[in-house]
Amino acid sequence: MISNLDGIIDQANAFFTAKNALRDETLRRSRSLIRFCANSIRATHRHEYAQARELLSEAREAAELMCREARVYPDLYFAGYTQDAMKELAEAAITLALVTEDRLPEPQELGVEVAAYLNGLGEAIGEMRRFALDSLRRDEIAQAERILQMMDDVYSQLVAIDYPDSLTRGLRRTTDMVRGVTERTRGDLTLTVRQERLSKELRAFQARLGVDDSAQDGS
Repeated sequence: MISNLDGIIDQANAFFTAKNALRDETLRRSRSLIRFCANSIRATHRHEYAQARELLSEAREAAELMCREARVYPDLYFAGYTQDAMKELAEAAITLALVTEDRLPEPQELGVEVAAYLNGLGEAIGEMRRFALDSLRRDEIAQAERILQMMDDVYSQLVAIDYPDSLTRGLRRTTDMVRGVTERTRGDLTLTVRQERLSKELRAFQARLGVDDSAQDGS
């Protein structure tokens, strides 16, 4: 009979019971965090910036609690659901900063790992395409051009980061997405600008015809 086997098994059961309970709680918190972030982004799209900031503040509090407890078990802290939730936090914070022309929050400020932060930055550029299209619909060409420039700036930085996906958590795929939405946005903006230019030229031509007709009637 092994004298201490029962004690070892009891310790193992206690360890896994505590870890499994924290895993379930971390999953619940990650879902709650993602909801806060999604609602903050929606508020930003509606230009309800005060509400967006309030929701973002709640998200940051939820993230701080989730990460503080999950760090006890590194495999839980670096689990996909935990880091995906932190990526959403970065995306929400960066989207709000870009739209309001504020400084970008840094990874350390948000408590987000660098890989999750960069992927969140890329996802935020996907949100910026929507803002650019909304600007075009309002005939705010200069605003759409400003957003496109930001999209270009982010892509030019992300594409230069060349490390294995195991380190960057699939950043290359996110960067490809950024390139795609940036080029589509550039195409939409170019088409709108050309149409606006043609419209102005047509109005000017019609105005000249009107002047000529008037002059001819008076002769």
